[in-house]
Amino acid sequence: MNPALTAPSAVGTSLLDDFSLEMTGKDVPKLEEARDSIPPGTRINVTFLAGEDLGMRLAAARAVKRLGFVPVPHISARRLPSQLHLEEFLAGLAADGTAENVFVVGGDPARPEGPYEDALAVIRTGLLQRYGARHIGISGYPEGHPAITDHTLWSALADKTAALGTGRLGGDVITQFGFDVDPVLGWLEAARSRGVHLPVRIGVPGPAGVRRLLGYAARFGVATSASVARKYGFSLTNLMGTTGPDRFLHALAREYDPARHGTVKVHFYTFGGLRATSEWIARFREDHRG
Repeated sequence: MNPALTAPSAVGTSLLDDFSLEMTGKDVPKLEEARDSIPPGTRINVTFLAGEDLGMRLAAARAVKRLGFVPVPHISARRLPSQLHLEEFLAGLAADGTAENVFVVGGDPARPEGPYEDALAVIRTGLLQRYGARHIGISGYPEGHPAITDHTLWSALADKTAALGTGRLGGDVITQFGFDVDPVLGWLEAARSRGVHLPVRIGVPGPAGVRRLLGYAARFGVATSASVARKYGFSLTNLMGTTGPDRFLHALAREYDPARHGTVKVHFYTFGGLRATSEWIARFREDHRG
């Protein structure tokens, strides 16, 4: 292992270079408030949530671009009611110049609302390329998924990676967030051994209230045992405080080995706190500047 990667400053000089952020369609005012603390050109994912319409999603992607960042609109396969709806969204992105980077995910509904069972089905349509997408993000689950078997998750990851290659598309993997570095690093090694060599953006929660973090963790099947909580830096018996990913990032920097883990970056789930997250990142990078 490269000894330099064991130093805390390695977080600021490597893993936190080219970090990405996440926002919802309703977060445009929050992005405007946070803009001065976010480096120009930062990739900002725009989620595809129930209760948000086409116009809101397109407007959010336009705002990201207008403010000097790179929009990465999400496409939730199971929330698409029809091929027409998908094409309307892609056509709107193309018209706005925001279609080059997208993130495709299966989505939450237990049953598809239209013709697309999963992200792979959307990728295989060829519509993404037709409307100008060139870089496709796909999802990864280091701690598994509460409703999907590990075998299915690995097969899907391999199939999506192969489909990107067939379509001559660039891409990366964005993982679900977690509180424990060990399963993330184990998953990275397993992914590389299975032939998945796309860059991986490790999902990390931005600073947030402990109770809120645990609520999201329960929803997404993220492990929150007492030992994991202590490792991350909070207590399951005191839910009133706020915690950030300091310890997680330090542990990731110590253990990260490019030879085993490949290209790794960090993706921050802001949980609505764009300004708090971006300012936290700026302080953290300054404190650990090499």
